[in-house]
Amino acid sequence: MSDIAGLLVLAVVVFGLNLMPAFAPPTWMVMSWIGFSLPEANPALLALAAACAATTGRLVLAQMAFTLVRQRWMREDDRRNIDVVGQWLGRRKSMTMGFMLAYAFSPFPSNYLFIAYGLTGMRLWMIGLPFFAGRLISYFMWTHLAQVGSRYLDTDVDGAYFGLYFVLSQLLLLAAVYLFTRVDWVCLLHERRLRWRRSRRLSSPP
Repeated sequence: MSDIAGLLVLAVVVFGLNLMPAFAPPTWMVMSWIGFSLPEANPALLALAAACAATTGRLVLAQMAFTLVRQRWMREDDRRNIDVVGQWLGRRKSMTMGFMLAYAFSPFPSNYLFIAYGLTGMRLWMIGLPFFAGRLISYFMWTHLAQVGSRYLDTDVDGAYFGLYFVLSQLLLLAAVYLFTRVDWVCLLHERRLRWRRSRRLSSPP
């Protein structure tokens, strides 16, 4: 896997997984599996290829959320509501980037964060750079730890990620993205009160 062809295959697979809006196995699980399967591979090269591919996939996902959902299907008043979040985050760039960096070290899925961020229309570098840095380090750690574990453990890491817990968690995260668009952000950020906006039909594509 340390040769160029193997790294390209890894990059393509990771890119595809991170392009999926939901129901994709987490990349850290893939890196752990590779670490167990290839204990002699270079973990730094594996992490670099995976981090580049994962970041690119997530940024494309965020851009798709902006182009397909915000620009074509969201109503104008919904866009203005989401813009309130974008303006609030835009005034807190350090906090936004710091949060994404910390989150990138976690094993939690990031698809819903990039979809929600893409809906705001903000510049993608603000989350792309810290996400890449965090994923690069975390993927190296997952791969290296799995390689070390493979020398001492006879572990089968071929888990059934489509279990009930995984499916329910993905459905809940997709519901969270929907609720993100239904919160009255002016009321929440300026008046500190949670209020829901009325659901309306998505506007038809032009």
